Amino acid sequence: MTTVLCPGSFDPLHLGHLDVIEQAAALFGSVIVATMHNPAKPSGMFSLDERMELIRASVAHLPEVKVESFAGLVVDAAKAFGVDFLVKGLRTAGDFEIEQQMAQTNFAVAEVRTVFLPCAPGLSYVSSQFVREIARHGGDVRNLVPLPVAEHLANRTVGGRSEQR
Repeated sequence: MTTVLCPGSFDPLHLGHLDVIEQAAALFGSVIVATMHNPAKPSGMFSLDERMELIRASVAHLPEVKVESFAGLVVDAAKAFGVDFLVKGLRTAGDFEIEQQMAQTNFAVAEVRTVFLPCAPGLSYVSSQFVREIARHGGDVRNLVPLPVAEHLANRTVGGRSEQR
């Protein structure tokens, strides 16, 4: 059985992420979803523990998927977890350009290969940034995120504004 790593900040996990995780499970058999801190992205909405809890609840129907966290480089996580490949989801051509450069760098420095999986076409517009923004303004995100995430967001927003952590 092949084991793959799906790394990301997942703040929050959305249906595009879930689609790629489900595809990876169907194709490879064993998936580790690793929540990572991305210093290039501003501080998000959820703590690491919250993100892990929400991912676990959202992938509960996939027994072949494990959820972990890792501080550091993705290639170091790949080595630590003993995976065969990284799996990255693609929504747009812009995603491909960024992910291709990262994949080539990861291979150059650690010989870790990356497999790209396109998300379902109907989900290509979904992003965690948009989900956070909509939720902060009291908008309905149920058609963008798994049910556990939607419920958590609904409980977290009060009067159209996000509660402060």
